[in-house]
Amino acid sequence: MRRYLSMTALLVGALVFLFPFYYMVVGSLQESPDTTVRGALPLGGWTLDNYAAINGRVDLVRSLLNSAIFTGGVMLGTVVFGVLAGYALARLHFRGRGTLFAVMLLVQIVPFQLLIIPIYVMVVRYYGLADSYLGMIAPFAINSTAVFIFRQFFLQLPDDLFAAAQLDGASELRILWSIALPLVRPALLTAMLLTFIGPWNEFLWPFLVTKDTELQPLAVTLANYISNIAGRAANPFGAILAGAVVLAAPAVALFVAFQRRFTDLNLGSGVKG
Repeated sequence: MRRYLSMTALLVGALVFLFPFYYMVVGSLQESPDTTVRGALPLGGWTLDNYAAINGRVDLVRSLLNSAIFTGGVMLGTVVFGVLAGYALARLHFRGRGTLFAVMLLVQIVPFQLLIIPIYVMVVRYYGLADSYLGMIAPFAINSTAVFIFRQFFLQLPDDLFAAAQLDGASELRILWSIALPLVRPALLTAMLLTFIGPWNEFLWPFLVTKDTELQPLAVTLANYISNIAGRAANPFGAILAGAVVLAAPAVALFVAFQRRFTDLNLGSGVKG
């Protein structure tokens, strides 16, 4: 009986969590707006005109390509620098390691919005990276959350694995590449998913760095569409929801594709006995 109650509670929680996404998709497919409760279960009036209107006003292919370059660059920087920093904080012994880790944790409590003005001045005026992909990617290339995730996973690895590799004469980079990374794939996937969501939905920073519409990612172009054009559409309610669906769909698809892989591995499998 208790098991059925638990399953029922989980099912109800899942439905409550999924309902906004369901309502967003249903609303984007309605021919005329219906904001009543009955609009959640429409019996007809389906249309793709709201998506066609976006495609007619926004260069989706170009915007998606810009988002892919921006997000891919951020993910690459996050993984490379996050793995190196996380491994160093977890496995290398040097003076000030604890202090450095504490400072890294303090950085996480500082909102990005507080730093955006000095970062903008540094990136745009000092380095001259306005209207460029590198200018959009650089402030997000190192993610303290990813460093923390990798550090915690590296700390879980058995010390015997590293001791055996060092006895065989392996360098630290060889140990990291051949031993540590294959065992922390859940950390890689978790960091990549968290990193993907941030830059994919980022609007403010790309909007400030570049005014060139040929370089603006999807979040910026859709925000401009929703604020300037959707209000004048035949169905403003559906147009806004269609824009939200287009922006959220890749993140949802990525999570669904990789959610089964967010499992712990047998970290002790490489240790004899």
